Amino acid sequence: MKSSVSPWTIALAGMVSLGVAMGIGRFAFTPLLPMMLNDGVIDLPAASWLASANYIGYLVGALLCMLQPWLWARFPRLPSLAFTQLVRGGLLATGVLTLAMAWTDMPAWPLLRFLAGVTSGVVFVFTSGWCLSQLARLGFPNMGGVIYMGPGAGIVLSGLSASGMVVWHWMATTGWLIFGLLAFVLTALVWRSLSGSEDRLQPLVPRLEKVADLTPAAAKVDHGSFEIFLLTVAYGIAGFGYIITATFLPVIARAALPSSHWLDLFWPLFGVGVMTGAWLSTRIRPGGDFRWLLVGGYLIQAFAIGISLWSPSLLGFALGSFLLGLPFTANTFFAMQEVRRLRPATAASFMGLMTATYGVGQIVGPPLVAVLMHGARLPGETFTLSLQIAAASLLWGAATFGWMARVYPVKPPP
Repeated sequence: MKSSVSPWTIALAGMVSLGVAMGIGRFAFTPLLPMMLNDGVIDLPAASWLASANYIGYLVGALLCMLQPWLWARFPRLPSLAFTQLVRGGLLATGVLTLAMAWTDMPAWPLLRFLAGVTSGVVFVFTSGWCLSQLARLGFPNMGGVIYMGPGAGIVLSGLSASGMVVWHWMATTGWLIFGLLAFVLTALVWRSLSGSEDRLQPLVPRLEKVADLTPAAAKVDHGSFEIFLLTVAYGIAGFGYIITATFLPVIARAALPSSHWLDLFWPLFGVGVMTGAWLSTRIRPGGDFRWLLVGGYLIQAFAIGISLWSPSLLGFALGSFLLGLPFTANTFFAMQEVRRLRPATAASFMGLMTATYGVGQIVGPPLVAVLMHGARLPGETFTLSLQIAAASLLWGAATFGWMARVYPVKPPP
């Protein structure tokens, strides 16, 4: 059934939703971290565990999405909720939890960051599921890449805002207040667009079976559990591979270039890379093997980490930041499309599984920094070893996808 809503309305609503949930709900912490350290309200080991609290919440949110078909089968009297109702609720919760970071102090922060992670995971999975299925119905599946520009836009906006706050010597508390209010403003802009009720939790599987008719005929080939297992694990590797740099980039840059006036622009550059990569993903012609695109994305991120290690200079950090962001959400778009190819009838559940595995990778990164910090004589030593491990994991992930593409080739339509 054709929708009266235009594909651009759907794509932009998804972009703003992910911008709020990811760019603010998850990543506003990164540009505000140097301000929090300067204010003396937190130290670096505590910041590592605080970041992990958010990533654990993201994992829990993704698991809830993955288990939703079981919950509705086990408890048939649960209300049938639309994807967009959950997205709306998650966006409102993101604003409240962000504001609460300014109203409370350290004892409450782990819980707040955990809950913000839960809402980010839920909003990410259901925004992706709703937007991708709606765009597929309208015949514009490649426009799904537009929604993944949202996290990059949120990162750019939060990063530039935090840069101005540093120049004006504002405290991190003010930053949390501003980002919380911004989340409400952006949510209001897309509130009416997030009003579709076609995709609901209770009849999820039958409806996605109808969407499967819009996927390539190769999707109807029987794919074994080991293939799905490899895809899930390899995708989870990306969560660990990027998270150390993405969480501590401003801190790493300040340690290497303490007197530079450009420090606060590295994080927005990461966001620009995210937006660029997501937009480029919309230009890729359908029908190819997304796993080779994932190989390229992982290699780019490994190279980006290597640049910051080999050349901890202004140019090295600028280029590394941009390249690290370039395949960030593009990788997600490619992986989610691969899920729709392999498991079209249960795509949303497997998207939850993939996101949960990605969340596990993210959880491991910050504690690794905290643990290595105890044995390092200088802060730079901690980050160097951590980044080397992250780069190696991305190379392993790229090799896994390349092996899968050869062993499990995409079969042409019959």
